[in-house]
Amino acid sequence: MKPYTLLAAGCALTLIGALQAETTDDANVAEAKSIVMEFFNTLMGELQTAIKDGGQSGAVIVCNARAPLIAAELSQQTGWDVGRTSLKLRNPSQNAPDDWEKAVLLEFEQRKSDGEDVKTMAYAETIEADGEKTFRFMKAIPIANECIGCHGTDIEPEVASAIAIAYPDDQATGYALGDVRGAFTLSKSL
Repeated sequence: MKPYTLLAAGCALTLIGALQAETTDDANVAEAKSIVMEFFNTLMGELQTAIKDGGQSGAVIVCNARAPLIAAELSQQTGWDVGRTSLKLRNPSQNAPDDWEKAVLLEFEQRKSDGEDVKTMAYAETIEADGEKTFRFMKAIPIANECIGCHGTDIEPEVASAIAIAYPDDQATGYALGDVRGAFTLSKSL
């Protein structure tokens, strides 16, 4: 075989390896997005029903009781670790970001400051730690109309009371429409 043929074959193998990794990452991103949509749709459906039936105070109960269960159910069904996190926590014992998540959340804030629409923000990365590869994905959660009554700046007294009971260490207020509330966070071992 001529030297240039070996070089071309090496480049081809490198390219094939890169394409396979990209295809795997693309499949993981698609799967993660699907899980996020299921989480979002389930949670928003329950929040809208709770608000309709009991006002914003009902939404506090749904977020407190149902959101962690929805995440746990999706984790069990899919084999992914599924959750939510934020820089301004409502439930620090369940939702505190790890270092990687915190860095991504800070990047989302910067991207918002640079004019990017929070609705489109996502980030995916394969990381390696202690010889283990993990695929990680985060999708920003924008503050929407359904969120502002519990996370905004003008919270009704009965809602504030429900928040104080459910979340004594709450930091998750003061948001405006379109702000980064936090993110759905997913990971799976490769």
